[in-house]
Amino acid sequence: PPRDILADLAAARPAAAAPEPAPSPEEQAGRRARMAEILADILRAEDAAFRAPGVLYQDFLVRLRIHEVGGTPPALPEFRRLLALARAGIGAEAETDDGWRQAAARAATLPEDMQGVFLLLARAARDGAPCPEDAAIARAYGSASAARARRVLGFIEAQGLIVSRETGRGQRIVTLAGLAWETAPGAA
Repeated sequence: PPRDILADLAAARPAAAAPEPAPSPEEQAGRRARMAEILADILRAEDAAFRAPGVLYQDFLVRLRIHEVGGTPPALPEFRRLLALARAGIGAEAETDDGWRQAAARAATLPEDMQGVFLLLARAARDGAPCPEDAAIARAYGSASAARARRVLGFIEAQGLIVSRETGRGQRIVTLAGLAWETAPGAA
């Protein structure tokens, strides 16, 4: 009798493994914390501000494997959001604080390369810290140019997300529109 090749193949195939159970909230929080530590370590490198997000993403993926951080890694768009938050010094409070969720939603309306600048300003304004200097803004944008930093601020202001003004001493104050968070005066 002719052999049923398909039946033979089906019989020889191992049974599909049962899907892994979903991680608990504690496991998810631990994974997010490990990813944040890895990202912070990457950003401590001198040249990190000037490396393309795609290059940083590849470094991040390699480090996730090295440190055996399980689960599906974030996709590049999610990584870019995490990168913007990390560059601005915003941690887990972005997920739990309504004000930070609003700030992140406002940042998401900007081009990706400007979101980190907005969040840097938001961090300073929320903390009542001095407005970041042009050099810090340029680094958050991935540049070393103070003129480019001022153009980025101008663009963000033109979008209606911030209001920038100078004191009588030439110090810059930035207020986040809609959130009413304001930086202390800082050197431009």
